[in-house]
This record gives sequence, C-alpha cells and structure tokens, in this order.
Amino acid sequence: MAKCSKELQLTPRQLCDVELIMNGGFSPLTGFMDEATYKSVVDNVALPDGLIFGLPVVFDTDDEDLSPGDIVLLKDGDRPIATVEFTDKYTPNKAYECKKCYGTSEIEHPGALMVATERGKYYMGGKVTGLNLPIRDFPCKTPAEVRETLPDDVDVVAFQCRNPVHRAHYELFTRALDDPLVGENGVVLVHPTCGPTQADDIPGTVRYKTYEVLKEETHNDRTRWEYLPYSMHMAGPREAIQHMLIRKNFGCTHFIIGRDMAGSKSSVTGEDYYGAYDAQDFAKEKGAELGVTPVPSLNLVYTEEEGYVTADEAKEKGLSEKKLSGTKFRQMLRGGEEIPEWFAFKSVVKVLRENV
Repeated sequence: MAKCSKELQLTPRQLCDVELIMNGGFSPLTGFMDEATYKSVVDNVALPDGLIFGLPVVFDTDDEDLSPGDIVLLKDGDRPIATVEFTDKYTPNKAYECKKCYGTSEIEHPGALMVATERGKYYMGGKVTGLNLPIRDFPCKTPAEVRETLPDDVDVVAFQCRNPVHRAHYELFTRALDDPLVGENGVVLVHPTCGPTQADDIPGTVRYKTYEVLKEETHNDRTRWEYLPYSMHMAGPREAIQHMLIRKNFGCTHFIIGRDMAGSKSSVTGEDYYGAYDAQDFAKEKGAELGVTPVPSLNLVYTEEEGYVTADEAKEKGLSEKKLSGTKFRQMLRGGEEIPEWFAFKSVVKVLRENV
C-alpha cells in the first residue's frame, strides 16, 4: 500500500470483478485484462493461450491522469480491497465489443447500455493484489472454501439464478439430479448471483433473504446453497460460458442451462435478443473443452392432475395446465392477494412482501 500513488473508489460492478479476481472465481485471471487479452476474449471467446473465457473483465475509467506503471489502491468506502499495478491503457471500440459479446450494440440491451453509459472512456489492464474481501450483506465464500464443503467423489451440479427461487425452479434443479448426464448421488449447488443485475430486478440483499428462508423450509441434504458476487451482463450464450467457467472454479462438474439463460429483451420493442436455446447450444459446443457438462433444464409446467410435469408430458396426457405470469405475480404480491402455493413458497412470499 505504501507504493500506491492514488486511491480509487470501486463501483459495485468493479467490486464484484475485483473480488472474483482475488478469490480465484475468475481463475486463471490474476488481474484486469490488458488490450491483447481483451481483444482475444471479445473476438475468440478465449484467452490468448486458448483457454475459454466468456466475457472481458476490464477496469474502466475516465481518469486522464492514470497511466501504465501506476500502482493504485482500490477501496470500497473506507475499506482497502486491493491494489492494482496498471500495465496498459487503451480506448476500446465499445460498439464492436457489444456486438461481439452481446450480439447487438443497441443500448436497448441492458449489457450494451451498461458499457455505453456506466463504463469509463478507457480500459486498463493490470495485476490485482488482494488485501481484504468486501464486507457484504450476504456471505460470499471463496472457491476454495466452497470446494472444501463439497463431496469429492460425486458430481456437483450448479444452478445459477438472479431471481427468487419459486416452485418451478426448485423442481427444476432437484430433478436435474435424475438426468442421465449426472452420476449417482450427485448434489446441487444453488449459487445465485447477488451483485448488480438488470435495473428492474429485485435487489441482491432481498434475494439473499429469500434464499435463506427457502434453504430452511426445504432442508434438502442433496442441495447446497452459496452466494456469488457477480454482476450480470444479460449476455445470453456468452454469459452461460462465463458462469460455467466460474462454477468450475467453485468445484462444479455440471451446470444447468435453462431456456433463454441470461437472456434479455429490448427495452423498446420487447423482442428477445437471443433464441430460447442459444445458450444451451453454445454451452454444448464449448462444454467438453471447458470441462463442464451442461445439463439442459426441463421445461416444467404445473398441472391440476399431476403437479409439475414436463410440457411434453402434459400435452401427451392432455393435462390441464395452470399458469401465472411474472407480471401477474408481482401485481398479486403488491395487492396483498393470496399467492398459490403451487407457484411460490410461503416463506419466500413473506420476505418479498416485507421488503419489496
């Protein structure tokens, strides 16, 4: 710290990136990407040595005075988090970056909007040296700490989410253990992201509370719960790869890929930016090379006759489906209406009513 020439406050997104560099979640990265690494990831979905990496991890700034060679102290409020020794400074082609990483440069895409309006003019590469992990409202164990808690002789299936877990989600990740791709006695690691996400998503601190009450309500020995300090890009297929890479570092062997994973809609037209199975297809293409097996999620529906079954089974048997949209659920939540238990857990609904 004595060698530092400057102090900088980290944004919430930067804080997540620094933490995952420090704790090994972004391994093999040991710092922010220099220009060559950044361009390699943007163009090739891989680091210069060929290792797969989904999205660039960059330090952005508008500071004209920051220069290569500077050693800077990165802080979260009064807490020193890390130092970074900058190696280069470059002006990215943000439109090109967004087109390659998000499939569009339209600012109607939340990721492209973030790059255009939140990130600084310059990107800088540099080695990060950790000092203190951030203090958060939700505990985020390091990859090494999580690996210590996992059985080492069975498959570990990761489930990523950025929203409260409702009944269909729970059925989805518990039934994933029965997939032929998953070995006997496998366990699920439910690993929600609790960092910044889309503007209209439920805050991370509230999501954390819903997960904690659900963990107590369900108490399933084959389900583990941990929390990830990651900021979402809503980058669809590219983000699926990023999540698989991170979960591999946390000790997972398999990763559940849902329909339209990390997908987003245009804030103007409402059109989807990705196809429903784009993320699954890209994950299957890259999975073997990455060393993580993608497990396609079941398309479950609730039926009056048999509860949750696959959509194909419901159609085949002519079962009566019951549906409740996310929009209608939020309206019922705000209006104090009774939420059907087939849709949401009572404990989760209680937390949402108290905090949203």
